[in-house]
Amino acid sequence: MDARALLRNGLLDQNPGFVQLLGLCPLLAMSNSVANALGLGLATLAVLVASNAIASLAGPWLPREVRLAVFVLVIASAVTAVELSMSAWWPGLHASLGIFLPLIVTNCLVLARAESFASREPLPRALLDGLAMGLGFLLALLALGACRELLGRGSLGADLGLLFGGSHAGGGWQVFPESRGLLIALLPPGAFVLLGLMLALGNARAATRRRATTATQPSAVPGSAA
Repeated sequence: MDARALLRNGLLDQNPGFVQLLGLCPLLAMSNSVANALGLGLATLAVLVASNAIASLAGPWLPREVRLAVFVLVIASAVTAVELSMSAWWPGLHASLGIFLPLIVTNCLVLARAESFASREPLPRALLDGLAMGLGFLLALLALGACRELLGRGSLGADLGLLFGGSHAGGGWQVFPESRGLLIALLPPGAFVLLGLMLALGNARAATRRRATTATQPSAVPGSAA
């Protein structure tokens, strides 16, 4: 795949959240607001890019027996660096993300990309794949987080102040009063329902495109082939 195909693969065709359904635990747990979704998505993106880069450089030199162990150690080191940086510069967001920030180590998306792709590709392609997959996961988090925050609290980006080093909520837009929100949208059942609706919508659009493509293709003329 060329660079454009790699980007499309991570953002659309093989989106980690909506197509591959990887990392569903943080996707459902930390998508209750735009701020949490953005923070966890950026952290996962940074870990993906760093681990893919190291896997591309070190992968060809590692024996197969120790490759996975080394990749897990690399991912854990990258997650530790990201967590310490977030704790220093964004303490409010770090506290809000809680245990799900160090649990990026167990996200099968990060290890899968390092082992199945980055370790077999040159550095530029590995970096681009990590960027594309990280952005795809970030977009999935943001889409679900925006829907849940809007339905549950009537706001969009109400806690974005956490991203600027503050410890309190602030900013964003209040679309309607929070008292009129749907509490279930902020709870795990609401996350499951909204994700299911998004997947159903995506599958319906894909099926419509396939039918349209089939309808525009010229049909074979009977008896034209010997």
